[in-house]
Amino acid sequence: MILSKKNNASNRASAPDQSVARLRSIGLALVVFACVIVVRLFDLMILNHAFYVQLASGAHELYAELFPKRGTVFAQDTRTAEEFPLAMNRDVFIMYADTREITADTQAERNASELSGILGYDDEKKLAVYLQLNKRGDPYEPIEQSLEEDIMKTIEDKQLPGIHFIRKPQRYYPEGRLASQVMGFVGKTDEGTDVGRYGLEGYWQRELAGTGGFFEGIRSAKGKQIPLAGRIFQEAEDGADLLLTIDRTIQFQSCEILRKAMDEYGAQSASLIVMEPYTGAILAMCSLPDFNPNQYNEAESIDVFNNTSIFTAYEPGSVFKPVAMSAAINENIVQPGSVFHDNGFVEAGCTKPIRNSSEKEYGDQTMTGVLENSINTGMVYVVNQLGKEKFVEYIQNFGFGVKKGIGLDTEGSGTIDTLYEKKGNDIDCYTATASFGQGITVTPLQMVTAFGAIANGGKLMKPYIVEEIRYKEGQKQGKIERTKPEVVREVLSGRAASLVAGMLVSVIDSGQAGAAAVPGYYVAGKTGTAQIAGPGGYSEDTNHSFVGFAPVDEPAFVMIVKFEKPQRAFSVSTAAPVFSQVASFILKYYNVPPAR
Repeated sequence: MILSKKNNASNRASAPDQSVARLRSIGLALVVFACVIVVRLFDLMILNHAFYVQLASGAHELYAELFPKRGTVFAQDTRTAEEFPLAMNRDVFIMYADTREITADTQAERNASELSGILGYDDEKKLAVYLQLNKRGDPYEPIEQSLEEDIMKTIEDKQLPGIHFIRKPQRYYPEGRLASQVMGFVGKTDEGTDVGRYGLEGYWQRELAGTGGFFEGIRSAKGKQIPLAGRIFQEAEDGADLLLTIDRTIQFQSCEILRKAMDEYGAQSASLIVMEPYTGAILAMCSLPDFNPNQYNEAESIDVFNNTSIFTAYEPGSVFKPVAMSAAINENIVQPGSVFHDNGFVEAGCTKPIRNSSEKEYGDQTMTGVLENSINTGMVYVVNQLGKEKFVEYIQNFGFGVKKGIGLDTEGSGTIDTLYEKKGNDIDCYTATASFGQGITVTPLQMVTAFGAIANGGKLMKPYIVEEIRYKEGQKQGKIERTKPEVVREVLSGRAASLVAGMLVSVIDSGQAGAAAVPGYYVAGKTGTAQIAGPGGYSEDTNHSFVGFAPVDEPAFVMIVKFEKPQRAFSVSTAAPVFSQVASFILKYYNVPPAR
């Protein structure tokens, strides 16, 4: 009995000790738990704050970027003002998965199999899609970026869990290769956003692209927007539309004639520009070889993206002679009937005498005869009478050596730097050779613009290819900006321009350029065959050009045709006949009545 009482007392004494130990254990556990929470919060809020903000954003915030519609680019029928889209938008669909709605591996596997059957995935792609679908908790897992609507509807009919679509506009060129270098294309930046490259798409990127909008809201746990929660909304501003001066029919016919000729002549490239001489408006601009901007990534070389009509500078050769001749006539230094005696060569400070093509000797010749027979020595005589300083002044006034600012990526300027190497009025070798288009470089756009001044009575017009910029309501209050013809400067008197035009008619009627004639019309123009400069001097390869206008009394157009390295000897058998074909079509297209 005494022993039992002692045991009970001992038990009562140990009970408080056990309770204390228990409390201490619980307290220690709480401290450890608190430390874990603190460490975790430190990780969330300090060390990896940015990461978890983005993660939370995907789960709790609604963010849908509003894509602006890129502006449409139109060509036209310049007779009826009917418009035709050259670049437009068509709807395609982004396919993405909300993997939170895919609750089992079997669903992911079925989705991957169905998509593979419709889209033709191989085993590797099918596995990659399965792995995407098998992620958990991702509200946006993009699978395809540009599905056609019929394919989208086929997939939609399958009612695959977690598979959704977003409609978006995609750039589309309904005319394919037509005016491809004029248009350029829409590519991607490193971040994956659309951006215009080359041509109009590149130069007018800001106007065409518009401004993107956005919407931000807060989602509930079930993924629905909370109406009363804070949100930000900014509406997208669609891009402006462009109406071009390009005539769709003239563009098509000109480029097709040029394409066939380039293949026939075996030329490496070809260019053609048709311009209104009184306004500077471009009616057609061809650059070959071309590409399909709908599949620009399939182009064999990025070189085809450059528009040779405005980008590629070359030594023009004899098509430059009327420029030098018009300067001397404008200064009343020579007249069409002024006589020059040709000995077949002339010393001009070069390493060897300057000679005529095929080393011909023409004897007594008028200035008209100098152009008709394309006499190099006669042009050296003309520039020698004019003087170097005046000659260089006229070359500058005609706009050579500077970009025209036509509004296309990318434009070259050519170079006349050799003419500045020796100051003074004395004629040097470079000035002498420049008189017949050697030692300087020009672009086809510069040449056709210079001839436009001869055609229109002496005014150098600023060339342009965009007739209207049509802003949408969100941009500049939806106004329309129209390009007005701009006279850069008057380079020739009306009398001088008329005299030179008449001389150029004789070049076709009585000279070497008969292949450029159009029956029933007075046509003015000049051929040019120029050797191509390279390392070590001039090669046997040549560039062929023809520049002209018609009808001479009131020109409907001025045109340049140029071939690079054709497999024929002279431009009279390449560029001149192409000019004739295109000119004949344009005169009939505009119903210009014959005058002879």
